Amino acid sequence: EGAWAVAESPTRARAVANSISFLMREYKADHEKWLRNVDKNRAEHGNGIDGTMRLNDHVSNTTSPERNSCKHPITIILDNVRSAHNVGNILRLAETSQVDTVRLCGMTPRPPHPKVLKTAMGSAEYVSLGADDDGTTNLSTLRTVLDLKAKGVLIFGVETTKNATSLWNAPIPSDENIPVAYIFGNELIGVDVDVLRECDSIISIPTYGIKNSLNIANCVSVVLWETLRRWHGK
Repeated sequence: EGAWAVAESPTRARAVANSISFLMREYKADHEKWLRNVDKNRAEHGNGIDGTMRLNDHVSNTTSPERNSCKHPITIILDNVRSAHNVGNILRLAETSQVDTVRLCGMTPRPPHPKVLKTAMGSAEYVSLGADDDGTTNLSTLRTVLDLKAKGVLIFGVETTKNATSLWNAPIPSDENIPVAYIFGNELIGVDVDVLRECDSIISIPTYGIKNSLNIANCVSVVLWETLRRWHGK
């Protein structure tokens, strides 16, 4: 009787109606080619993080005329980020912007954590999480930064410190062949002070309200697309 009552309840009927309505809208959007989902892109671009090597055969079919057949020389470093949902969001951003690698340092959650995969929405398998020369992948942020610096990568800490340079005036190289790395810190305490000391520059995103910072995933998106705007903007 309980299950029957639930099935006949107005709330249940409304949920079913909403589901049917959504499926109809999804069908129409797909039919009109307004919707590009990950499964179709997977079919075009290959599977896994090496799929970028197969983009050459399908460049003319992509939704963006600016999609490249190789990754941008950008490394995202997450310094002890605690939210798996944020990490998944950032992996999705990393895939859509085609960064080289994402480094998940310290306690930062990583795939196959279910919350990471949920918000990554199928993009995690296309993102290289990188590794140091000894094959380790979840080192301290400081060691990761020092290893990258030794390889000539320009390191930017993204933090709201008093000596930070506004993103609009940040010394991001105009030459996209110069590799860069952006460090984003823990949601509560930010980037570790010892790590900030090793940065070539510290940048911050200007804010105009009471709050002086953004959600970390939003912050990553702003920094990435400002970088790509400088490299590819007309």
